[in-house]
Amino acid sequence: MSVVGIDLGFLNCYIAVARSGGIETIANEYSDRCTPACISLGSRTRAIGNAAKSQIVTNIRNTIHGFKKLHGRSFDDPIVQTERIRLPYELQKMPNGSAGVKVRYLEEERPFAIEQVTGMLLAKLKETSESALKKPVADCVISIPSFSTDAERRSVMAAAQVAGLNCLRLMSETTAVALAYGIYKQDLPPLDEKPRNVVFIDMGHSAYQVSVCAFNKGKLKVLATTFDPYLGGRNFDEALVDYFCDEFKTKYKINVKENSRALLRLYQECEKLKKLMSANASDLPLNIECFMNDLDVSSKMNRAQFEQLCAPLFARVEPPLKAVIEQANLQREDISSIEIVGGATRIPAVKEQITKFFLKEISTTLNADEAVARGCALQCAILSPAFKVREFSITDTVPYSITLRWKTSFEDGTGECEVFSKNHPAPFSKVITFHKKEPFELEAFYTNIHEVPYPDPRIGSFTIQNVFPQSDGDSSKVKVKVRINIHGIFSVASASVIEKQNIEGDHSDAPMETETSFKDESKDDDKMQVDQEEGHQKCHAEHTPEEEIDHTGAKTKSAPSDKQDQLNQTVKKGRIRSIDLPVQSNLCRQLGQDLLNSYIENEGKMIMQDKLEKERNDAKNAVEEYVYDFRDKLGTVYEKFITQEDLKKLSAVLEDTENWLYEEGEDQPKQIYVDKLQELKKYGQPIQMRYVEHEERPKALNDLGKKIQLVMKVIEAYRNKDERYDHLDPAEMEKVEKYISEAMIWLNSKMNAQNKLSLTQDPVVKVSEIVAKSKDLDNFCNPIMYKPKPKVEVAEDNTKASSEHNGQTDGQSGAETKADTAKDSSQHAKSSGQMEVD
Repeated sequence: MSVVGIDLGFLNCYIAVARSGGIETIANEYSDRCTPACISLGSRTRAIGNAAKSQIVTNIRNTIHGFKKLHGRSFDDPIVQTERIRLPYELQKMPNGSAGVKVRYLEEERPFAIEQVTGMLLAKLKETSESALKKPVADCVISIPSFSTDAERRSVMAAAQVAGLNCLRLMSETTAVALAYGIYKQDLPPLDEKPRNVVFIDMGHSAYQVSVCAFNKGKLKVLATTFDPYLGGRNFDEALVDYFCDEFKTKYKINVKENSRALLRLYQECEKLKKLMSANASDLPLNIECFMNDLDVSSKMNRAQFEQLCAPLFARVEPPLKAVIEQANLQREDISSIEIVGGATRIPAVKEQITKFFLKEISTTLNADEAVARGCALQCAILSPAFKVREFSITDTVPYSITLRWKTSFEDGTGECEVFSKNHPAPFSKVITFHKKEPFELEAFYTNIHEVPYPDPRIGSFTIQNVFPQSDGDSSKVKVKVRINIHGIFSVASASVIEKQNIEGDHSDAPMETETSFKDESKDDDKMQVDQEEGHQKCHAEHTPEEEIDHTGAKTKSAPSDKQDQLNQTVKKGRIRSIDLPVQSNLCRQLGQDLLNSYIENEGKMIMQDKLEKERNDAKNAVEEYVYDFRDKLGTVYEKFITQEDLKKLSAVLEDTENWLYEEGEDQPKQIYVDKLQELKKYGQPIQMRYVEHEERPKALNDLGKKIQLVMKVIEAYRNKDERYDHLDPAEMEKVEKYISEAMIWLNSKMNAQNKLSLTQDPVVKVSEIVAKSKDLDNFCNPIMYKPKPKVEVAEDNTKASSEHNGQTDGQSGAETKADTAKDSSQHAKSSGQMEVD
């Protein structure tokens, strides 16, 4: 089973895997551990990752990048419209209202949903991890910004399905960093002591996230998370681009923003300049050749100018830091260390702002680029039964408070209940009890819309079906289980109705359950039963601790098994019965299963198209390579093995093939190239064979000659009555002698015949024939010549004599010696060569 963690970034992606007893970040086919989040679509194939990034400028309209923020959003979403201005490719409204991209692929205009685009990228990352691990990859953990809403999370989950991945968990980026930090720490305080509080700051290319986590031995609890989804490295790039656009307008009289290619090149150069300024405070040049209208442009900037230019952006670093401390109910003195990750945290001014706020040095012990991927791989290893990982529990938080709303029977009123507050532990389940006589609908939405970077506060509506009054006309007691699952997605997991059984004369002492609750004016019960599901458990079927909360706020804990026994007992008495109810979900921006299946099918077709195109290109390249390679060798190593007449013919064939490749052979089916290569090999293989035979023949002949000489020496020693060979059968040795003389005749005749031939003629004897002859000689002669001598039969007599001699010497009587000998006679019979020494 594979264990893979994927950091799905805005600009770049990283893959970490568990192997060799540790977590390792793997490299792609370019030996680069960083894979750009970039897809380029062409007339025949797709390029993804590094290959696509190199086409950003040349294939600008069909190269998709910077699409991470479009997940789970409608085309009319303000954020989508803001991003649309920045992107050089075209966005399109999909039939379901969501944002998609419109590009030219396989010579036609085609729309792609964002799930398909991310699916392409994830499929590439899957392929990279499979080639590194040398086995299929399915299970993985994917990172996601901590501020992602349900719609965005479900969209990424759908993209993972398109790529053929089974996402075990969508993990918040800061939580993944915290896991990568904490699991290796040996000095964490025990569970009964005050936890160690660590702040994790992640500023990437497009977003800024802060979380504070409490660590104990084997335990990580996220206390609070804050963020600025619109502050990242690209904002600093944009500030530089705007500055240089204005300067070039004045200096060179050009409007850069009108030319998308020039603008993209300027973005690339400004990003490089920003990185250089992080390491160097002096003036740094910016030079771009043939930038626009055949103009070369140049300028310069230093760190002080950059910091002054970006002062409003640096001012936005502090508010999330302040908010996270307040939400966690901590003081600055309670923070033991500050860990920073993400590319933009390398900017000196960002570090200064953080240091200035916490009044302590920041720590850079984690790899700023790879920490998220490593944390995801660790989480995947924890969830995987194939790996044994140190016990470590992870409790994340709910980023936004969630409220349930339902209609009441009282004057068309509505009831509301906040089921999950901001920074509530997650994963988590709660059971809410309602008193209803008919099916009802629950609407879930984000409580404080101003906190959520998403225009629509709705999460979805859930209809609880098949609810009927009790037999006595009373309202039924309906238990609804709501959950924030391991991916941070809200759902109504299940619903059940508690049915009373009417037993005459026993109404008074038949309580429904021993729970404290209270009713509001609409007779809807707001009592909540809380069932916490620990995210770290490997087996999700295990029992989880329960909390029951009444209106006074008091909590009572009970083991699930006790509660089940209690329920079973009441069921046996015939007082209550629990019946599961169907729940119909209608989620906002949820991708339909049919649409998702079509995306999966299309991805499979595109992968097959890429594979066929690769095979076609490989076949074409093989022909081209053969032409150049053979032509080169004809002038060097093959020169002696071809006649002048044949050389002229073959050179003409190679030249014609080369011309054909660049004219009508430029775009042919794979089979045409395969046939062309076979045709060329008909000319080339005889020459290649003569060369190879000439190179390898001397060694093969030498080996056979040595073996014949060795056998001749053994025959000579046998004739001279050498004691090593005196046990060999004369008739057998005569056969060996005859075989060797025939081998010598065969060898001499072949060598003489070969020596008469020129190098341009095919050889009389091939190396394979000589090697076969040598092998036959070994198989025939060796078993006869190296036959082992038979064992000496007098060993038993020596044994007896020795034991008698030793026995008498030691003062034993002859009778005792004989008795011992008789006793061991069976052993002597089995192995006559053994000696028994007393």
